[in-house]
Amino acid sequence: MNCTNHVNQASINTQFLSRKVPIPVPPLPEQTRIVAQIEKQFSRLDAGTSALRRVQANLRRYRASVLKAACEGRLVPQDSNDEPASALLNRILAERRAKWEQDLLAKGKDPKSAKYVEPQVPDTDDLPELPVGWCWSSLPQLGELARGKSKHRPRDDARLYRGPYPFIQTGDVKNSRGRITTFTQTYSEFGLAQSRLWRAGTLCITIAANIADSGILTFDSCFPDSVVGFRVEPDHAEVRFIEFFMRVAKEDLEQYAPATAQKNINVAILEKLAIPLPPLAEQNRIVNEVERRLSVVDELESIVEHNLKRADRLRQSILKRAFEGKLVPQDPADEPADVLLERIRAQRQSAPTRSNMAKDSKQLQLPLLVSHSES
Repeated sequence: MNCTNHVNQASINTQFLSRKVPIPVPPLPEQTRIVAQIEKQFSRLDAGTSALRRVQANLRRYRASVLKAACEGRLVPQDSNDEPASALLNRILAERRAKWEQDLLAKGKDPKSAKYVEPQVPDTDDLPELPVGWCWSSLPQLGELARGKSKHRPRDDARLYRGPYPFIQTGDVKNSRGRITTFTQTYSEFGLAQSRLWRAGTLCITIAANIADSGILTFDSCFPDSVVGFRVEPDHAEVRFIEFFMRVAKEDLEQYAPATAQKNINVAILEKLAIPLPPLAEQNRIVNEVERRLSVVDELESIVEHNLKRADRLRQSILKRAFEGKLVPQDPADEPADVLLERIRAQRQSAPTRSNMAKDSKQLQLPLLVSHSES
């Protein structure tokens, strides 16, 4: 069907509708039967669709409850043989300071003459008690936290793009569901020179537009400063556990974003975020259990989505069959539609037109006006 755009809104010409769109007309009694059957079928579809929507909502709630339980130590049992998270954290901090000293020595500098900046320590005064063996930590304590880079302006400079280096943005993170497996843009060598290539396994966190969406890179990629990257060594923390926690903490982080058209948070807010850290062995058990449960949720959500689309197709199929005369049986006793249309034409021809009605109205009013003037 032809549509015309007017001020970004599609419209259909009435002349086109009246002269070029043929409408199949069944006998009037059959129209009544068709409408009744459509409403019957649609009511069943509506009931089924509503049930599927409820299942969708329940699956979303279950997904959130699994992640929350994982980050509160309620998903898998604790093991007293696990190395406590506090010992793990102390080892991480000691290793990072030792690396800092080695880097200075490699540059010919004396570590004693430089000041080591300790990573941000979270404020835990008002935080709940953690399970045995857990401790509070921060992202800077566990690994590297830094904004992405895209310094060149204008950002739409064609020289930046169409090269071999993936370039992800906030939308890619938002749609990743925890694992960034696709990208829609690439950087050239020119683009890479003004950015940074982050390694696979980096946790990406959005700080603009879509606040605190998160996903883990499955490939090396660049990203702009609207995305923050977090890297942690595998023997220091399980990055997938940190990503699960970011999903749980998302609502709290959104509270820091100003109520403007373009919501933003910053790295300083992420640096202060208190991370509940389990023992490393427990982190691995938690990740395995979460992924096991969420894989079932993913499968069920896929089935629900498939059936919702199927319901939409079935709705269109019902309408198509209705206008093809295949939805209800025909009755030879019904008055044919052409007889009905002929009667409608005759009634319209015999009915007074608007112009005739206006003339009649003037003729009726004229004697009254003359009579009034003579009086």
